Amino acid sequence: MALASDVPKESFRLSMLIYDTRYRSITIQIFVLVLFGLFLAWLLNNTAQNLATRGKEFNFGFLWQRAGYDIGQQLIPYTNDSNHFRALLVGLINTLVVAIIGCVLATVIGVFVGVMRLSKNWLVGRLMTVYVEMFRNVPLLLWILLSYVILSETTPQPRDFRLTDEMAAAGEAPAASMILFDTVAVTNRGTNVPSPLFDRSLGTLDLGGMSISLTLLAYIAVIAGSVWVNRRILAAARAQQEATGDRPVTWWKSLAVLFVPVIALSAALGLHLEIPELRGFNFQGGILVAHSFTALVIALALYTAAFIAEIVRAGILAISRGQSEAAFALGLRPGRTMNLIILPQALRVIIPPLISQYLNLTKNTSLGIAVSYLDLRGTLGGITLNQTGRELECMLLMMLIYLTISLIISAVMNLYNKSVQIKAR
Repeated sequence: MALASDVPKESFRLSMLIYDTRYRSITIQIFVLVLFGLFLAWLLNNTAQNLATRGKEFNFGFLWQRAGYDIGQQLIPYTNDSNHFRALLVGLINTLVVAIIGCVLATVIGVFVGVMRLSKNWLVGRLMTVYVEMFRNVPLLLWILLSYVILSETTPQPRDFRLTDEMAAAGEAPAASMILFDTVAVTNRGTNVPSPLFDRSLGTLDLGGMSISLTLLAYIAVIAGSVWVNRRILAAARAQQEATGDRPVTWWKSLAVLFVPVIALSAALGLHLEIPELRGFNFQGGILVAHSFTALVIALALYTAAFIAEIVRAGILAISRGQSEAAFALGLRPGRTMNLIILPQALRVIIPPLISQYLNLTKNTSLGIAVSYLDLRGTLGGITLNQTGRELECMLLMMLIYLTISLIISAVMNLYNKSVQIKAR
């Protein structure tokens, strides 16, 4: 009986790097990587030589120089005597605030419009279609400018809120009045809202020139803990429903868990509100929300919501009609069917393109410079760049920050996307 012998192994030859399919792909990748490295080295060397020719040195020392300019909208302490790095932080926080609020509002509006556009009511469906087509086909910059003009030109002046002795004697009311139980004043200079004050503040924590409010951290910890406990309560109720078919009443538990700890903390810290008052030629006290911030948030939210609405509509239409018919056969109402059957399945289609819309909204905050909103683009990429003349450093740093923010958003949303995907068994 003949025995099969092992095939002798072929010795390696340099020609195999090109002609052998086992090695050719690796050879091509290494070759492209080397070419890219050489191009990058040439680009950096050429940039350094050009900077040296112009008498410039590549460094970020300018960040610790005095900024010398004011920023109207700020959430951390800042004066014109602060350095450019502090101005960068203020601009970054302004960018993040607009991005977070804009994403939340755009999601809520977009989901509502996307669902309503599928309504069987002809008028509701057509109105939602008009909204989507109108907002997504007009440039975002025009919506920002329009929102700012409306807020600035249609609101009263501070003097219109004044009640003079002559008016009081004649029984006349001021031309304008505050809203929300006389706590908010909307003028052509901005919106004055009450500011929270504490009789027993927890103080601040200094971290190398940057201070963090311990009171704010306490509120964040309490809210995060309340949300976690509420999720555990809902999970236990869901487990009991799946096991017995009877879902316990949890609404009062959720309300208690979400609100009682916050109210208790506020009472312990002595929380009270400082109501803005008209003194002199303008309102004093409270917090002044600039119209540039409000216009930017409104325009970003409405513009992005039009795209999110189409994403939601596409995700819902991707679900088989048989899912709805089966839910109706079980006696579920249309609203419950949408919340429990359709939307949870549609999320698998909605989340991936929704990530792109969140990224676009975050980057579009840079358009706030058109209405003098000093975010990261207005501070680091605007005034700081013009004052210091460090164009390359400012642009590279700004690009790196936007890239980091975008990667964080993508990572968080991708994790959520994995959590809603179908789990293989």
